[in-house]
Amino acid sequence: MRGKHVAIAVLPVCLLSACNRHQSTLAPFGADAADIRHLFIIMLVGAVIIAGAVALLMRHAVRAPEGAISHQKGMRIVLWLGGIIPTVVLMGLLAYSLPYMRPRPVAPADLQIAVDGEQFWWRVTYRPAGATPVDSANEIRIPTGRTVAFRLSAGDVVHSFWIPGLAGKMDMIPGRTNDLIVRADKPGRYRGQCAEFCGLSHALMAFDVIAMPPAAFDAWLAGQRRPAQAGDGEGARLFAANGCNGCHAIAGVTAPTRIGPDLTHFGSRRTLAAGILPMTQAHVAAFIRHPEKTKPGVRMPSFPQLSDDQALALARYLQGLK
Repeated sequence: MRGKHVAIAVLPVCLLSACNRHQSTLAPFGADAADIRHLFIIMLVGAVIIAGAVALLMRHAVRAPEGAISHQKGMRIVLWLGGIIPTVVLMGLLAYSLPYMRPRPVAPADLQIAVDGEQFWWRVTYRPAGATPVDSANEIRIPTGRTVAFRLSAGDVVHSFWIPGLAGKMDMIPGRTNDLIVRADKPGRYRGQCAEFCGLSHALMAFDVIAMPPAAFDAWLAGQRRPAQAGDGEGARLFAANGCNGCHAIAGVTAPTRIGPDLTHFGSRRTLAAGILPMTQAHVAAFIRHPEKTKPGVRMPSFPQLSDDQALALARYLQGLK
């Protein structure tokens, strides 16, 4: 009885945990996720009907008097209910779902976004047709109403790219590029995550997804092509003196590099450390000094030699990159 009570108490919690609007397959903002939800509802209704029918048959079998069904009649029941009807139902469900599995068409003029999974962050490169690529990290923006082709790969171990409200999961495999074609229908801020165990901080590898009206997206992307509005001062000096420019690129300030995340417009992002921390000065300073405390196994070195004032000065400099 105790186990039954625990199950009854846990079930509502599990159901409520799937009811958020920013990261849920039941709250789609993309056409593909809407199709997945539709198929899920159809399959769920079918499963409930079948489970109810089986329960009624079991009840009838338990309560029926001995000898009420002859051997020949029993074999016919097994043939129809155990063979013919399930086959017809399954074939019907397969035929119904096949059109939803058709890949979304993509044209050469459609926006491409290359996403590389790293331990434990996301390298993002926008590749609009006929225009200069734009580098970013740990945040993805897409235009609504337009087809977008994600080009997914990994630089170290296997990751899995998943934006629950937009489309299904897609593995990111070192040495291989997988394509995920999507279309967002509703603007808003959503969340994606890695869905494949990739190391100690796998659960701390998320990212923001911002779906924008097309005109707003075009204006944002044009702004991202401009160099960073970086100031001078103590923060800039500390950035160079501690070798940060050896791993992190800032367009118009440092030489290109692809070791760590691009920081050109770092200050315009809402979160830090791949969607884990709010973008505050205190969080940035603490992450610079001891990133391993936030993300165990992270490849970024720590800088404990920086004083509190120096870390805050460096954080102010980075947050000014917009």
